[in-house]
Amino acid sequence: MAEKPNVLLIMSDQHSPHVMGCAGDELVRTPNFDALAARGVRFENTYCACPLCVPSRMAFLTSRHCQDTEVWTNGCTLASDIPTFAHALGAAGYDTVLGGRMHFVGPDQRHGFHRRLLGDLTCSHPGGPAPNLGPIPLSTTGQSRPSVEISGPGRSAYQAYDDAVADTCNDYLQERAGEDSDNPFLLVAGFVLPHCPFIAPKQLYDYYYDNMHLPEIPYGYFENMHPVMQGWRERRGIHNLSEEEIRKARAGYYGLVEYFDGIVGRLLQGLDEAGLGNNTVTIYVSDHGESAGENGLWWKSNFYEASAGVPMIISAPGRYPKGVVRDEVVSLLDIGPTLTDIAGAEPMPAICGSRLTPLLSADEADDWRDEAISELTGSVRGDPPGRMIRSGPWKLIQYHGYEPMLFNLDEDPHEFTDRASDPKCKQIRDKLQARVTADWDPDRAEAVLARRARDRELLVNWRQAWEIEDADHWYAPDSANVWPET
Repeated sequence: MAEKPNVLLIMSDQHSPHVMGCAGDELVRTPNFDALAARGVRFENTYCACPLCVPSRMAFLTSRHCQDTEVWTNGCTLASDIPTFAHALGAAGYDTVLGGRMHFVGPDQRHGFHRRLLGDLTCSHPGGPAPNLGPIPLSTTGQSRPSVEISGPGRSAYQAYDDAVADTCNDYLQERAGEDSDNPFLLVAGFVLPHCPFIAPKQLYDYYYDNMHLPEIPYGYFENMHPVMQGWRERRGIHNLSEEEIRKARAGYYGLVEYFDGIVGRLLQGLDEAGLGNNTVTIYVSDHGESAGENGLWWKSNFYEASAGVPMIISAPGRYPKGVVRDEVVSLLDIGPTLTDIAGAEPMPAICGSRLTPLLSADEADDWRDEAISELTGSVRGDPPGRMIRSGPWKLIQYHGYEPMLFNLDEDPHEFTDRASDPKCKQIRDKLQARVTADWDPDRAEAVLARRARDRELLVNWRQAWEIEDADHWYAPDSANVWPET
């Protein structure tokens, strides 16, 4: 393998770390993810820096926490003077290419990428048009009850978009196959699936509906649930979903995961057909997870495993071992320093992540920090600010103004038993609570967001006053949406 390999980084949107065959799910059919894991290293305890799209992605790109980038919500703009790993690899001679989604907000739609092959589903400017979903209600894309209720067999622009991203990225790989270039490439293929709406092609939906199991929920669990999470469910109107509604939405979600697995397979096949597979490091991650009914929750914006956890697989023929599963606690913040290490680039400044190279090449890594922090600031349907720390087997969740939650994931992987009030856990509770709140200032964040909200009003008015051709927006044709499919 050459000293500087190519990098293909595949990023999905809202993929639970649990819903893959290689992660132990016996129902979902994900042969391409399973094959990628068999060829590489899968990290089973990976976390995002924020279980919400834009702040997670900007933290991922910069290897900095939300409070460092001041990107806390989906309306926040990443400052153009904050470097990303695309800047770092570009400075090291890489052709940095973005194919598809990254959910950038604002006029800078590159942030270090030399080229963008295809625009995004979401408008780059505040106040721009929403994705064209045709007859599918836009409410199916958000965190409210209709997103679960309105599910079933069909096709949406989200599926059409991901097909277009795969085709466009494969075209780029074919171009590279015919080039005599000294510059390796970083191709980030950004997808939107398996993000809701929970609408999947009929054949897939029917299969999963017929075979779907409901999430395990112990008797009396909701009555003893933390008050913040009880309110979380009520504010979104999902506290009294029927079993049929849960089954339908889960069937749609599983169908989307299988559909997306096929798209990933096409991209990996394109890499091999271009003759680039043997000199390319392939990385798969998602921006955050999807609860899909686990713990009585849906979507993201919470710190349970299915939401704050993400899948991560890294594969490179001849460079890293095959079929390895690492159980150390890692973060999407670790991707940036790992990429600069792979590329022989200068380290990124002021980062919070660590390079994963020791875990990719060594049997033991005794000095690994085994810790990850995630946070949510900026009200989503009235939720209080919160922060989470995972340290070894322990996870502490702290909501501002409330008692914490504490779980031992080795003993309680489904997070059914809150140990925060257990006298036997006082020492670990106090230690993690001090650690997670040491540099956290949610009041400052809320003040900054309030000021930006006032500024945003004028930006929205400006955008809506003029017809602006947005070269970085993918406009879905009406024919992309089929609902319902019979």
